[in-house]
Amino acid sequence: MKNWTLDDISWQDFNPHFVKPELVPIVKAASMVESNAADYATYLKNVFHDDLEFQDAARDWAVEEVQHGQALGRWAEMVDPTFNYQSCFERFAKGYKIAVNSSASIRGSRSGELIARCIVETGTTSYYTALRDASQEPLLKEICRLIAADEFRHYKLFYIHLKRYLKKENVGKLRRLIIALGRMWESEGDDELPYAYYAANSQMDNSYSHSLYSAEYGARVYPLYQQYHLRKASSMVMKAVGLEPQGQISQLMTKGLTKLVAYRGQKLRQQVMQQHS
Repeated sequence: MKNWTLDDISWQDFNPHFVKPELVPIVKAASMVESNAADYATYLKNVFHDDLEFQDAARDWAVEEVQHGQALGRWAEMVDPTFNYQSCFERFAKGYKIAVNSSASIRGSRSGELIARCIVETGTTSYYTALRDASQEPLLKEICRLIAADEFRHYKLFYIHLKRYLKKENVGKLRRLIIALGRMWESEGDDELPYAYYAANSQMDNSYSHSLYSAEYGARVYPLYQQYHLRKASSMVMKAVGLEPQGQISQLMTKGLTKLVAYRGQKLRQQVMQQHS
């Protein structure tokens, strides 16, 4: 069951005077990624093919994720009447596909798959919290608040199932940490986010370039993060791998992420400026 619906959102609170133009392209991109959850649910249901409890959870998760995309897409259409959420998503879904027919997790175990899902939900919780805090437009702030709360609840959902599977599978803390860090690193090279940015923001006759649209996306996203966002993310990662959420390793991760985000943000902004010069 969904905790909220599109009808619960205060659409009448939209105030175009408070829209930050630099946030609009990444909201459009986020609407693409969220709406693609059905494919991920298919993959998860195949991996957990004999676990009806988890299959039901994955199905409900996907419904809520798609609703996130619909809410963000509707807001973006209010800001930019030339933006067509549905047609852009069709463009995205046609050009970016994941392998959904695997019968086993690419992480080596079901526990590994659930760790990876916790990491993804950590990232989305942090992202929508940062986007909420960066926005001054009341409607977008409300949407991001609702989505961030959902994403944190999804993290807890996958974490509950992770604990269940860790009782069956021998996956030590070091292996869990390696899986978590690996999933975090994948986000840097994966096409999902840059292709979503491309599908939602570029002209139809523009060809896709990973480096170009990765830089365009990252240059807008990285500056959103404050240290308290990254501190929360570090704690969530540590909990997923079985380490102390507020311990020394978590503190070191926060410091490392803070430096990395600042460095990547500056580097990508310079790259975007060079691309447009």
